[in-house]
Amino acid sequence: MSKIETPRFASAVSGIRHVFIRNLELPAHIGVYRQEEGRTQPVRINVDLATDDFADAQDMLENVVDYHVIEKRIRAIIAEGHVRLAETLAERIAAACFEDQRVRTVRVRVEKLAALTHAESVGIEIERTR
Repeated sequence: MSKIETPRFASAVSGIRHVFIRNLELPAHIGVYRQEEGRTQPVRINVDLATDDFADAQDMLENVVDYHVIEKRIRAIIAEGHVRLAETLAERIAAACFEDQRVRTVRVRVEKLAALTHAESVGIEIERTR
């Protein structure tokens, strides 16, 4: 039986650059329970992207994956309205990241910060590869 290799998020040998967003906290309409409907609650989002790496990006933004663009896409998804599952939100964020053809792999973590009284957060993490 062969070992399944987990993709790395930065590798000079494989030509992969790691672009990330850490701890983006936003109010979101999310949840399946009655008390979650009609109100926002805080979510924390983390995104890791394995992207094509060019040793010389020529100090030009258009030659790299722009994390500001990714943030705008996340905000737009949340602004679309109520999402029942954190899993759904994570999948939508991953799909939006793949709009940039240079993105090879996406890891998304969505945490609900007020879901359980005695827990800092609850959530989901997914990883998708093109």
